[in-house]
Amino acid sequence: MYDIAIIGGGAAGLTAALYALRANKTVLVIEKGSFGGQITFSPLVENFPTRASMSGAELADALTEQVLSLGAEVEVDTVLKIESTDEKKTVVGEFGRYDAKAVIIATGAKHRMLGLPDENDFVGEGISFCAVCDGAFYKDKHVAVIGGGNSALQEALLLSKLCSKVTIVQNLAFLTGEDKLQEQINAADNISVIFEATVKELVGDSSLTAIVLNTKDGEQKLELDGMFIAIGLIPQNEAFSDLLDLDSYGYADSDESCSTKTQGVYVAGDCRKKSVRQLTTACADGSVAALAACRYLDSLK
Repeated sequence: MYDIAIIGGGAAGLTAALYALRANKTVLVIEKGSFGGQITFSPLVENFPTRASMSGAELADALTEQVLSLGAEVEVDTVLKIESTDEKKTVVGEFGRYDAKAVIIATGAKHRMLGLPDENDFVGEGISFCAVCDGAFYKDKHVAVIGGGNSALQEALLLSKLCSKVTIVQNLAFLTGEDKLQEQINAADNISVIFEATVKELVGDSSLTAIVLNTKDGEQKLELDGMFIAIGLIPQNEAFSDLLDLDSYGYADSDESCSTKTQGVYVAGDCRKKSVRQLTTACADGSVAALAACRYLDSLK
C-alpha cells in the first residue's frame, strides 16, 4: 500500500512525486512509456527557469534521477482503470494492480497528428507543436502551420514575428479562428494561407525539407524549414471518466487545488482543463496536486 500512486511520468507527475516524497510519503510512479513526457521531444528548452538552454531529454533525465534518489518506486505499465473505495484506490494496469491511499492522474495530452508515414520520425527534426517552445529555432526561415482554428492562428502570429515566411495550411475553405485573429493574420505581410489543402506527404531525410499538399487544384510541393501541427490535443483521460468530471473536449475539470469529484483522486498537468499548457504550468500543477493529496492523507490519521 503506497501513500500516493501517480499515473504519468511527465513533468507534472514527476514534480508531484518530488513534493510528495519531501513530505515523507511513499510514492509509486506508473508510466506507460518513457519518463519525461512530451518535453522529451523538444530538442532545446530555453524557457525554463535557472537554465539558459537544455534539451527536453536532459531535463527529463535530471528530474527522473532526482525523484528516484528520494526513494520513489516506478513501474512501467499501461493503466486501464482505477477502482476507488473509501479505504483505498487500486490502479489496475495491464501487468499489475497497485494499491494506494490517494492517486494523482498526470497522464497529459497528446498532440493530434496528421497520420502520415514517418511522421513521428520528424518530430523534433522539422515537426513541432509549440511556437513558444520551438519558434526561435526557425528565426528568419519559412515554416508552415497546419490548422485554421484559434490555436493555429495564434501559433502563426507568434511565428510571424520570428520567421521570414509563415504559410497556413487549412483543410477548409475558410479559417475557423476568431475574427480578431483572422484580421491580424490578414494584416501580416509574411503570412499566407492555402485553403482546401491537406498534407499528403512529408519530404526529407534526417530532417523535414518540404511537404506535398493535396489541394483543390492538384498536388503542390511546399519547400520549407519546419512545420507546426496545430489541429488539437487529445487528453488521456478516457480510462478515468467514471471518477472525473470531463469537459466537452475530454479534459478533467478540477478546482485550483487539482481536486476532483472523487475523494483522494487529483489531476495535474496537460490532462487538466486550463488556459496555458507549458512545462512550467505542468510542474506547478504537480506541486499543487501533491500538496493537496498530502493534506488529504494527513486528514485520515
